[in-house]
Amino acid sequence: MSQVELIMPKMGESVAEATIIKWLKNEGDTIAADEPVLEIATDKVDSEIPSTAAGTLVKKLYKEGDVVQVGKPIAIIATGAGASVSTPEVKAPVVTEQKKETTTKETVAVAQTHTHTEAVVLEKHSSTGKFFSPLVRNIAKQEGISIQELESIAGTGKDGRVTKNDILAYIPNKGKGLALKSQGQPVNGTIQKVAVSVGGEDEIIEMDRMRKLIADHMVMSKHTSPHVTSYVEADVTNIVLWRDKIKSTFEKREGEKITYTPIFIEAICKAIKDFPMVNVSVDGTKIIVRKNINIGMATALPSGNLIVPVIRNADRLNLIGLTKAVNDLANRARNNKLQPDEIQGGTYTITNVGSFGNVMGTPIINQPQVAIMAVGAIKKKPAVIETPNGDTIGIRHMMFLSHSYDHRVVDGALGGSFVRRVADYLEQFDINRVS
Repeated sequence: MSQVELIMPKMGESVAEATIIKWLKNEGDTIAADEPVLEIATDKVDSEIPSTAAGTLVKKLYKEGDVVQVGKPIAIIATGAGASVSTPEVKAPVVTEQKKETTTKETVAVAQTHTHTEAVVLEKHSSTGKFFSPLVRNIAKQEGISIQELESIAGTGKDGRVTKNDILAYIPNKGKGLALKSQGQPVNGTIQKVAVSVGGEDEIIEMDRMRKLIADHMVMSKHTSPHVTSYVEADVTNIVLWRDKIKSTFEKREGEKITYTPIFIEAICKAIKDFPMVNVSVDGTKIIVRKNINIGMATALPSGNLIVPVIRNADRLNLIGLTKAVNDLANRARNNKLQPDEIQGGTYTITNVGSFGNVMGTPIINQPQVAIMAVGAIKKKPAVIETPNGDTIGIRHMMFLSHSYDHRVVDGALGGSFVRRVADYLEQFDINRVS
């Protein structure tokens, strides 16, 4: 029998530590190789940590709620013949003063004004369910930022989480009323929560943590960006006929099913190169023009929640590469296998409302981006077909594209022209294209 250490894996260049949310296995449990052992959370994403070996979990080195640095052992697994549940002589890691801030509750003295201080409680989760990583809470502690202030910061991390960059950007503006409260309430309190009455037969369901974060992020986005939506109907008959013709041979050759999503992403990338000012972010009065085209693809999870993995430099991939990237990210998103870096850095987002049978939608912008496109269900419709011999009526495959954009920096001419250009690329799809 031998023993191996289960190590906290590297989860991206910007992630140095993670919080243990839940142990999925108990000491003494038998574990198969690659079987999930525990769930962790970072600023960006929740994920499962699989076992690197088959055997028996003999020692947990950390408790739920503890923070572990990347590269540190988190458990001991006995492997090989004779593996037993006997606990080895392993000393639990010492929690330093710096790491004590990661416990569920702790009281620290923070400056509320220049002349007055009082004790406040910094928690991993606020009263609204917003998650704060140990690094963010440590910075808040050092800078004298209360839990109420921390809640007010508009996060750009996964589902609206406040990241290191968010809190560092907020520090110079402390006390200037620039942040938003969670629930979408301005700091001055002009927007109030609506009181809701509950009847005797009503059922009350508490939002899960991810749903709370999504709700917070959506309200923040609507309050941050004045949303405008433009619509275009596109004739995608050539795409439908082409896909029907090649999908069987494509799957046999590439080992991948080809969906419409990579075709839509390809058209969006082409249109972004024509209209680069939709591929931007807003920083106060500055416009940041993104040189990379990183497409986020909104993905529905089995839980009903939503996550947006990102295809980096999507414009550099051909249709086969896009297909593989779309399928890989979608599958791993649904199985909770995404890495933190895979859901950040997006510059434009697509969401497929057609997958639910909807013909169009008004999507909410994924901050800090300034635009998002919803693609609707493809429906057969009678349509006018222009020919050299005159107009005729035919059955065509039609779909709506809905383009929501931030009216601070994207006017109707740009927003409308962009979605029209995407439709043009879709309508001009070559039915004889080699896959």
